[in-house]
Amino acid sequence: MRNSALLAAVLLAGVSLLPAAYAQDFDAEATIRIGSLYEPQNLDNTAGAGQGINEAFNGNVYEALFQLTDAGTVEPKLVESHTVSEDGLTYTFKLKPGVSFHSGDPLTAADVKYSIERVTAEASKSSRKKSLSTITGIETPDEATVVITLSARSISLPYNLSYVWIVNDAAADITATEDGTGPYTLAEWRRGSALALARFDQYWGEAPTNGGVQFQYFTEATALNNALLTNAVDVITSVQSPDSLAQFTGNPSFTVTEGASTTKELLAYNDRVAPFDNAQVRKALARATNKAQLLNSIWGDYGTLIGSFVPPTDPWYVDLTGVDAYDVESAKALLAEAGYPDGFEFTLDTPDYDPHPIVAQFLQTEYAKIGVKVNINIITANEWYTKVYQEKNFQATLQEHVNHRDIVFYGNPDFYWGYNNPDVVKLIADAEAAGDEAEQTEKLTEANRIIAEDAASNWLYLYPQIVVSAANVTGYPVNGLNSQFFAYDIQKGE
Repeated sequence: MRNSALLAAVLLAGVSLLPAAYAQDFDAEATIRIGSLYEPQNLDNTAGAGQGINEAFNGNVYEALFQLTDAGTVEPKLVESHTVSEDGLTYTFKLKPGVSFHSGDPLTAADVKYSIERVTAEASKSSRKKSLSTITGIETPDEATVVITLSARSISLPYNLSYVWIVNDAAADITATEDGTGPYTLAEWRRGSALALARFDQYWGEAPTNGGVQFQYFTEATALNNALLTNAVDVITSVQSPDSLAQFTGNPSFTVTEGASTTKELLAYNDRVAPFDNAQVRKALARATNKAQLLNSIWGDYGTLIGSFVPPTDPWYVDLTGVDAYDVESAKALLAEAGYPDGFEFTLDTPDYDPHPIVAQFLQTEYAKIGVKVNINIITANEWYTKVYQEKNFQATLQEHVNHRDIVFYGNPDFYWGYNNPDVVKLIADAEAAGDEAEQTEKLTEANRIIAEDAASNWLYLYPQIVVSAANVTGYPVNGLNSQFFAYDIQKGE
């Protein structure tokens, strides 16, 4: 396995493993055809739309006060400037002048207030709702000024606001329509097939280097790869199988780039229910999992082993792969100590798309070695959202988590996996109230170690982030943080 910390540093610096030949001439009117496996469930990121909506809309159709760049930095976007009070409880934001929505309405402070309140509303399904829970008031003293007051310091407020799309307060239901400020407008959405974005010629910022974008959706990886091979698409946002890379690597017609991933494959337990409320049981399953073999069987030489929920791109990353390392005999002993000398039986709710069914079968075989019987229950993505995420009606599940800096979910006992360690809850809360980044990093590093020692979940591996394109296509993001895929700098050679 490669040195993941060094790899992350190199990749975040913007260096690709196979550097692209940058096009000298490009067609400014070209439509960029993007192939993806992640079609949105709807078009509203507060309504359980899935990761596909971030890929297509984040930064392209909608913008936020701040933007998480592909390099992992947080930069002002719709904010001209901002100040923070001495006690850290009041943030004052001045909006960029001259920004308009696609409908023609000007951006105002009222739109920002409305957009933040959409995310924090009781009905919101945004995973970042709790991160903004310290907001106690939003005032709009004039059309260009937003004042946010907090109940406690929030060092991550600008970062958390990068998840809040600024929506026209007159837009109403946006599950099938949009009214953003971004460089593209929604041209067409053919459900189950494609989503087209048209260049917005009245965009307030720098114009895109292409004429528009079409996301084409596929239900399995082979069809997606064949689309690139046959020139039906120009770029694949994330290759899902190492077996397919051989047909692209070394072929001068294509460029293969590996970025720094934040996507974690994990076996998540419902820590509220027996036997998963017992840390010894969770640790036993971690020790019974040959993660190196699993990763190799799925990704070959790609991907990274992780010992917690924190990837190398987060400032509080430490290598915790040695915690509960693979040891079958030790796993059996831990189960006996926990009161399960003959093992136990549980149901694993498994999303029906790759690689989850394959991972489930691997775990089923592994855990049989320690007397644990796994019943695999295949469910759709929609069923997973309702049954697991909303109703928390499960014993264990597989899922990939794409978000950047998402250790905060382990500080929320109400999150779907129900992990509740008061020390971790306090550390994560104290980290958010920290006076500087050094203190924040120290506290989250400690929380990270506790989560790993508790085996709060079973973190199986970090996906690789591999983008493949036609050789005449350049300028696309390579890291795909939070599954976002900024299209505005993509160029297609003439």
